[in-house]
Amino acid sequence: MHHADAHISTGAVPPDATGTEDTLELRLTDELLVLFGDAPAPTVAGAGLSALVGDPGAWSPVTTPAGPFRLVPAEPDRDLAVISRWMNDPAVAAFWELAGPESVTAAHLRQQLAGDGRSVPCLGALGGMPMSYWEIYRADLDPLARHYPARPHDMGVHLLVGGVGDRGRGIGTLLLRVVSDLILDNHPLCGRVVAEPDLRNTPSVAAFLSAGFRFSAEVDLPEKRAALMIRDRAHREHL
Repeated sequence: MHHADAHISTGAVPPDATGTEDTLELRLTDELLVLFGDAPAPTVAGAGLSALVGDPGAWSPVTTPAGPFRLVPAEPDRDLAVISRWMNDPAVAAFWELAGPESVTAAHLRQQLAGDGRSVPCLGALGGMPMSYWEIYRADLDPLARHYPARPHDMGVHLLVGGVGDRGRGIGTLLLRVVSDLILDNHPLCGRVVAEPDLRNTPSVAAFLSAGFRFSAEVDLPEKRAALMIRDRAHREHL
């Protein structure tokens, strides 16, 4: 799966690259047993979504200076056309690498929706209008965890702002803060939210920094060299 902005050679990140607080913690949790096929996957009652991430559509809307914002889990029959159109914007395609016919985006969505629930694709609606695409995922259960010192219950976020008019005026920064707060509020065991934007995508990296994420390390992922960004629960009120 190609992940992108807002998402090394194989090998551990050097211990001094991420700071002393980014220590590796590995536990054989029930969730890892699910991934190893030794336990049934938990589900959210009535939602059809895995308890690994939960149902972002049930998270409370947030009032922001730009208008009310909420996450809506993606439904291909309803949302494929608009998400595919955004993926074919050259500014987006350069980093998400999902340009092409709608079938390309459909396969990307299907991989998540038919998977084990580690990642939930969503639309972000601002003032009732869909204007962004999000992937909320369990970073500690994602392939990303092979390339950074993951902690249990780390959550990750990928973001694409679809409307050109919503870019370059701080909307991305605003919504990254809102969504990372939503994740922390709805996942009490999650101590931090992580992201791995492409290092070449300077506006994305800057948006994460402005939203209270800290730069932790440069990491070589299979598809890109990324900036590992981390927003810590312990520091959220001070950033």
